[in-house]
Amino acid sequence: MRLTLNNTEIFASTGGRDFNPSGPVVLFVHGSGQSHLGFMLQHRFFANRGFQCITPDMPGHGLSKGEALTTIESMANWYAQFMQALGITKATLVGHSMGGLIELELASRYPDLVAKAAFISTARAIPVNDALIDLAATKEGAAIGAMMDWGHGAAGHIHDHTMPGTSHMLYGSRLMAGNAPGTLHKDLVACNAYANGPTAAQSVACPTLTVVCGQDRMTPRKTGLALQAALGGELVEIAQSGHMSITEHPFDVNKALRAFF
Repeated sequence: MRLTLNNTEIFASTGGRDFNPSGPVVLFVHGSGQSHLGFMLQHRFFANRGFQCITPDMPGHGLSKGEALTTIESMANWYAQFMQALGITKATLVGHSMGGLIELELASRYPDLVAKAAFISTARAIPVNDALIDLAATKEGAAIGAMMDWGHGAAGHIHDHTMPGTSHMLYGSRLMAGNAPGTLHKDLVACNAYANGPTAAQSVACPTLTVVCGQDRMTPRKTGLALQAALGGELVEIAQSGHMSITEHPFDVNKALRAFF
């Protein structure tokens, strides 16, 4: 699906199905340097099980045009505008990593738009190492490589993918390289600067699910547990997964989401 929002052409995946905003809508919110392709194994799964799935690429990401947004707050506002443009009055949100920060802000600012919220491999704050931010500004390819290494657990490092012949590391690297130049740096700066997470978490009133991963080195288990403690709601732990749980352990993630929906 393609649409124009704020004079910018935006691409959104519907999981291969026609999209009806009046149905049970699930809105997937991607992370830093990511796109709709990161959620491929979720939005197709649920689109084929009666849900109205929509996964937009934010400006500068994936197949969307324009410049990447520079703050988590502006990203949350953008998602609200996206929902309103498509006539979505309420949706279940699923956010991964930076997408979880956006989701916190979106659910806090626009509670009437959010029916439920699932937070996967995320936290109330995601500080980013200065060296990685600098690397993303000067040597984006090297930064992507570092994030692929740091973002995967044991299964990712031995290329133990659910789809035979596919490598987590190679797939993720190619996905991130498909964004507009400079997008990853802007995303990492936005994550590092976001400080409203604890306040936003306290104001989220909808039912929530937090998925925490035992081998996550980007948003470690203790930070995910702190998010869940602030939100209340349901908790699922995937002990064997790294940060990229949505691709590394999609069956476990989908099982948790299906029970929550």
